[in-house]
Amino acid sequence: MTVTSLPLPLLPCIVGPTAVGKTALALELADRFSLEVVSADSRQIYRRLDIGTAKPTPEELLRVAHHLVDIVEPDDTLTLARFQQRAQIAIADIRQRRVLPLLVGGTGLYVWSLLENWSIPRVAPDQELRAHLEAEAARIGAEALHARLAERDPAAATAIHPNNVRRVIRALEVMETSGQTISEQQGKGPPLYRPVIIGLTMPRERLYAHADARVDTMMERGLLEETRVLLQSGLSPRLPSLSGLGYRQMAEHLAGRYSLAEAVARTKTSTHRFIRQQHTWFRLADPRIHWLAPDDTGRAVTLLRDAIERLV
Repeated sequence: MTVTSLPLPLLPCIVGPTAVGKTALALELADRFSLEVVSADSRQIYRRLDIGTAKPTPEELLRVAHHLVDIVEPDDTLTLARFQQRAQIAIADIRQRRVLPLLVGGTGLYVWSLLENWSIPRVAPDQELRAHLEAEAARIGAEALHARLAERDPAAATAIHPNNVRRVIRALEVMETSGQTISEQQGKGPPLYRPVIIGLTMPRERLYAHADARVDTMMERGLLEETRVLLQSGLSPRLPSLSGLGYRQMAEHLAGRYSLAEAVARTKTSTHRFIRQQHTWFRLADPRIHWLAPDDTGRAVTLLRDAIERLV
């Protein structure tokens, strides 16, 4: 058998929207098959952001090894290219120890960049340019900034929703910094892995109720105080790390913009919106994804066992 004809390494994955139960299933599968988790969550990368990111508990982290959790400070930036590189290194390290990695997360950019082997522009963040573009977005509106991108890079504009200001700014930043559009620099290479993708889903209203209950639990665990401590440490509420669900709303409450009750309500509404966005990344019609109910552990075990047995 030639090297080029060797089968691709197996990479089991668990994907789905927030609050659907990915962590619980990951722990169950990791226990049964002695797996190590590689996180594909763009919020759990930040140190000191624990409650609002629904990070695995210290006990869970001791129970199962997790990679790419708590890897950058809140005022640092982890680009998609850096994530991809670090994830590939983690997967290779786990496999070298003859252990099977398990990719788990709801950040579609992270998941598909690995599974589809995206070519990603290696353009370092330009904080001054970003601040300028953020001010522009605030002045002229998100749709106008998106229209500017559409004039210069129609392909990127088609792929980015006008309300996703951060991605619009990144596309403009890449263009201004490198002289090439982000579309010209992006592409897909040959796959590096053979994924078995388990997607977790449940009826939308039930999922919203789960998400609302989790927000209430986060508040009981001290999300407001966690946000207060982060801000008192000197972190700006404008940082990407603090623009995530819960932290942004708590910071706005602490700034006196609205009551705590309204901040909680806004967190829940924003979480519902985020769940809808996640469903654009992980579609029920995607034939690559085996969709299961969160409590269908038996089916998940069978899918993974069959995939492992095919390696023998």
